[in-house]
This record gives sequence, C-alpha cells and structure tokens, in this order.
Amino acid sequence: MKHLLLIFFSVCLSTNALAQTSAREEIAANPYLCGSNHLDYDNYPATAALTKTPKGYEPYYLTHYGRHGSRWLLDEEDYMGTIETLRKAKAQGKITNKGNEVLAQLEKFYPCTIKRLGDLTTVGERQHHGIGRRLAEHFPEIFKKKGIHIDARSTIVIRCILSMEAECEELAAANPTIHFHNDVSQAFQYYLNAPWSKSLRESNRKRGDTLAPLRDKWTKPERLMGVLFNDPQWVADSLRAGSVMRHLFDIASNMQSHEGAPDLLKLFTAEELYDQWRIRNVDWYLGYGHAPQTDGIMPFSQARLLKNIIQTADTVQQVQATLRFGHEVCVMPLACLLELGQSGARVDNLEELDKVWRNYNIFPMGCNIQLIFYRPKKGKSGDILVKALLNEREQTLPIPSDNYPYYRWADLRAYYLKKLADFEAQSN
Repeated sequence: MKHLLLIFFSVCLSTNALAQTSAREEIAANPYLCGSNHLDYDNYPATAALTKTPKGYEPYYLTHYGRHGSRWLLDEEDYMGTIETLRKAKAQGKITNKGNEVLAQLEKFYPCTIKRLGDLTTVGERQHHGIGRRLAEHFPEIFKKKGIHIDARSTIVIRCILSMEAECEELAAANPTIHFHNDVSQAFQYYLNAPWSKSLRESNRKRGDTLAPLRDKWTKPERLMGVLFNDPQWVADSLRAGSVMRHLFDIASNMQSHEGAPDLLKLFTAEELYDQWRIRNVDWYLGYGHAPQTDGIMPFSQARLLKNIIQTADTVQQVQATLRFGHEVCVMPLACLLELGQSGARVDNLEELDKVWRNYNIFPMGCNIQLIFYRPKKGKSGDILVKALLNEREQTLPIPSDNYPYYRWADLRAYYLKKLADFEAQSN
C-alpha cells in the first residue's frame, strides 16, 4: 500500500505540474513551442537540477536514444508551395505590402535550402554539442572515467550521423581516454528505425479521418489571408486558404532551425499559433501515442528498440554507455511506450488532449531519452536502480517507487517485458 500511495503521489505531481499552466499560456509565453517537432531544443531548456545520487550508490551505465538536431525541411515543396502561391498573387495584383515582404524574405532564404533538404543545420549541431557536454557534466562517474567504452550507433541518415559525431566530440573533449565504437549500418535499422507491422499500419489508417474535423475546426485562415492578400474573393476562388495557412506555419515554425532566419511566427496571433499547434499535437498523438482512437498500440512500433535497450543493459558488467541516434518518430513512441511522465496518457476527448499530453515536452529537435543505472558502491549491498530523463528532465515511471526518481530495475524490466509480451500475444 505504501508503494502504491507513493507512485500515486508522483503521478499526481506530474499531472498537477501540467495543470498549473495551460498549453495556450505556455505557447503565448514561448511561441517557439508551437513548432512541435520543429522546436529548437535550446528554446525550451531544462532548468531543474537533477536529484542527487542515492547514498551508497554510484551511476555505472547510461543508455540513450536521441533524435538528430535541427534540420532544413524535408521536401522542396515545403518551401516552394508557399513561394509559388505568393508569386501567383503578386503576378495578379492580389498581394498586400506585407505579403510582398514575406515573399521577399522567403525568396532570399530559399537558395540556402537547395541540395540541403533534411540536412542538419548549424543550430542542430550546436544542440548536440550542448547535450554531449552536459552528459559529461551530469554523470562524470561514467563519462570521465579513464578508458570507458562508449558504443555509439546511428541510423543511416546523414543528419543523425552528424548529430552522433557532435555529441561524441564533446565527450572526447571531456575525457580523451574514452574508447569509442561508432557504427552506422543498414543492419541496425530493424531496431533504430523499425518498419511498422501490419497491425500498426491498419490502426494508423484511422488517424486521418479522426484528425480531419479538428484540423478544419482549428484552422481559421481569414485574418491571415487578409494580411497577405488584398482580395477576399480572389482568395476564395483561387486558394485553399486553410492549406496555405498550414504550409506557411510549417515554414515559420521551422525557421528556429536556422541562425539569423526571418521570424515568420510574428505573422500569426497567439491564438492562431495555439490552434495550429493543437492540430499537430492531436496528429502526433494519434500516430505515435497510446491513443484509444488508433487502438492504443502505436507506441509498440518501438518494441524492438525497447528490447534492445533491455538486452544491452543485461550484458553490462563495467562502467560504460550506449548511445543511439535516430528520429522523432522513434523518440516519441518510445517515450510513450516507456510511459515517461504523462507520455503514456490515454485520452478519449481529443479536444481536451493538451491538458495532459503536449508533444513539445517529448520531441523537440535533438530530443533524447536517457536511462541511468546505479549500483551499490563497493562494499555496499542493494538493488540496481534506474532513473529516466526525457530531454534532461527527470520523469516518473509506471511502477511504484519509494525513492523517486529512482526505481528498482528488476521491477521496471519485468513490467516492460510483460507489456511487450502481452502486445505480442494480442497481435498473434
């Protein structure tokens, strides 16, 4: 009973922390948050100090999965679609002075995207240098130990490889005696960026139909169209205004991935930023969270990754670290599968989703999950403990603990293995 009360209290603390400020208020105070997966990691820094190591214990192993840092958008149409719309309006005399200004800003910016779509930006590199530096600062017992072995692996995507290199450079600077094993191969894709199973694909088909009415309800383009174009009838006849708004928002929200880029978020009101974020919050929840609307199974896309984390931890005998690098489409569902903090929430009313589940807490550019293992010091006895960090913030875990944020690894391991086994049995 004592353990149950303690975990209930921990979950209540996490829920109350969300309840203290609404997502609308947080986005109004920090507009960068509206970017969802475009959020610059350093525009939402962790500020709380980490809890001290339990008395009589020492950290000896860190296992990690991190997303690449900030990048250019992925497709030329992501930029050119909006540019061509504005050019069309200009050619027909339907653009305002502000619309002309935005067009000029985009035309000036666009050349730097050529042959760089999806590439890591200097902002993304900076994010991972910071994360690597703080790894050494937070856990010197691991990363500053002489001759420590670090296994670092990445998906085959260049932005992920460069993100891995940036973190490893900082760790090497902190401890020149580290022995790195860096590896990149198609052979690791089965767990670093696993393909979806048939059941996941079938559940995901429900995503679009569920999202559509909320997307239409929360997209209110009339004011913005009046800022950019001088003829409402022309807009109605010639454009899909909601689509124009959403595409411009995507460009604007990702401008934080670049040093010195134009601040296009100022084109939107605080309420418009919140509404556009809500659309994407629901979309990501349906596609990667434990959403009842998509059968609650989408986080199991990372079943192989979780198994690899557990199996690798089982082999550790000495001080070491395992670093994995990939994508937000892995970090997001892994956080939900692990049930870090509120990540595993199941919400029936999607209009109330942001009261308990906010994507910017999970997967900014450079997002990462760290599990740190602790063992009794020499001459001491006790259980192996583990602590979870999501973007360098301590998280509750889905089992009882009488020493939050530390949990018995044996209990947590058993919980996750049962969760995976139950899903596999259900799928067969």
